[in-house]
Amino acid sequence: MGLLAFLLISLAILLASYLAIGRYLARLFALSAERNTPAHRQRDGLDFEPARASYLLPQHFSAIAAAGPIVGPILAGMYFGWGPAWLWIILGSVLIGGIHDFTALVASVRHQGRSVAEIVRAYMTPRAHTLFLIFIWCALVYVIVAFTDVTAGTFVQAASGANGEAPGPAVATSSALYLGLAFAMGLALRFTRLGPVQAKMIFLPLVVVAIIAGPWLPLDLSRLMPGAEPQTIQQVWGYILLVYCFVAAMVPVWLLLQPRGELGGYFLYIVMGVGVLGLIAGTLDGRFSIEAPMFKGWNAKDPFGASLPLLPILFITVACGACSGFHSIVASGTTSKQLDREADARPVAYGGMLLEGFFACLSLTTVMILAPTQQKGGADAIYAQGIANYAAELIKPFLPAGTNPFAVLYQFALLCFATFVFDTLDACTRLARYVLMELVGWTTRRQAVVATLLCLALPAVAIALPRVNVDGKALPLWKVFWNIFGSSNQLLAALTLLGVTVWLARKRMAYWLTLWPAVFMMIVTIWSLLLMLPPYFAKWRNNQTIELIQHFQFVIIVSLIGLAVWLVIEAVITWRTLIGPPQGEVTATAQEAV
Repeated sequence: MGLLAFLLISLAILLASYLAIGRYLARLFALSAERNTPAHRQRDGLDFEPARASYLLPQHFSAIAAAGPIVGPILAGMYFGWGPAWLWIILGSVLIGGIHDFTALVASVRHQGRSVAEIVRAYMTPRAHTLFLIFIWCALVYVIVAFTDVTAGTFVQAASGANGEAPGPAVATSSALYLGLAFAMGLALRFTRLGPVQAKMIFLPLVVVAIIAGPWLPLDLSRLMPGAEPQTIQQVWGYILLVYCFVAAMVPVWLLLQPRGELGGYFLYIVMGVGVLGLIAGTLDGRFSIEAPMFKGWNAKDPFGASLPLLPILFITVACGACSGFHSIVASGTTSKQLDREADARPVAYGGMLLEGFFACLSLTTVMILAPTQQKGGADAIYAQGIANYAAELIKPFLPAGTNPFAVLYQFALLCFATFVFDTLDACTRLARYVLMELVGWTTRRQAVVATLLCLALPAVAIALPRVNVDGKALPLWKVFWNIFGSSNQLLAALTLLGVTVWLARKRMAYWLTLWPAVFMMIVTIWSLLLMLPPYFAKWRNNQTIELIQHFQFVIIVSLIGLAVWLVIEAVITWRTLIGPPQGEVTATAQEAV
């Protein structure tokens, strides 16, 4: 198979799936353009605010994507070959991830815009609801911890790349300008006669200018803190980012979340378009071809030397782009509160997942064009190198002979990558606030402020803590639990599908649609968690030193497995009592719960 055939086949399958399966899902759930959604019924100007599908899709897409469909496919391609990664991206996004996202959004819309955990409470038990909410909240707080550290580290990193491009302060400048543009766009749309199309025509080029301007106006805190260690400067950036997260989570969605999401989403569209067109041009010109092996083997090694069996690690490595539990939090957290019409759930949720699948395929091509000996550096470097090469094919004909635009384009791609990661932070904070308020029953704006502060307290503590030594390696705290988080993210997908399955069974609808994906995701997730236990037991049997943090890892893994088993038991108990109305129904009318 050639590179062009790979891309065209991927696009054809995803497009056909949207037209066929997407239409089937819309009919099955009786989506109506006339039925009022929570965005209209509960409109408050803070969280509930209707947005057109053309406005909501890019916001939803940028929230669920971030760096996920870049890192996962590239790592899987390096570990196992591009063939297994491609199959999982295509089959996963069409048959599991798309259905997961779509049903999570529809279930939330039919339950007053509440989270998937609320559906669990209504159709299972209050105990299961509480467990689910605690699990979701912990996962969101972990994402805030990890992405705050990653983003702060990006802001202080030294120049990287073959030519010393894209120093951290340049990324900081571009990110700050990007957020300022989002605020300006929100205000312009709200208080002027500027229309959505005109706004995009003005602000999207300005986003490009912001990224290009970064290296010319580097925001370098070391100049304000002479003599400070890089780790100290990174901590300061971390606290600044948490202050931003607090503000972003409390301002109305029309002021930041919606315009930032639209700018980020359309910018993702542009990057994808440039990548696809450049790949096609370069392939037809004979510059690009598939160099990486389609299949490398059933086992691989991670950078630390740990064994990675293809089954089940492939399904954990590629999450965003195939199936990701985080998507259900976004769908039932922010997106359901902005859905203008029920019929928009098809393009926003199912279409958004397939769009992310195609983005993952494009990311996979950046490692496919490299021979194994060329696959060096992190996923961000490989992605930036590929996108820069693709973009160069488009602009070379317009440049003077002998000009090489790769260095500038490589910097541009790295800055884009950092911006994608940055987009996730404020959305996660707002989602964590929703979940905590739902858990404790808070509803007022004053309580929302307190809830947001509580959500950011643990990340603030994590920033202040020193690095942890694990087997002789000094790692930030979040990185110690990164592999566990990957499994917990997929466990969240399995539990979401399980909760939706019970809802559908209660409604006498086609529950098999989500039951078999729930079973599959539950199996591969628990399998991956069980694989993390033997190294711990081996150290224990051999009387080797087990550090305190490794005991915590063991407890978390066992707890996740216990949580999964517990909720499955709750679902089975509920299944046996499906006759009769559910307890704790939260829908406004019987018609809205169809």
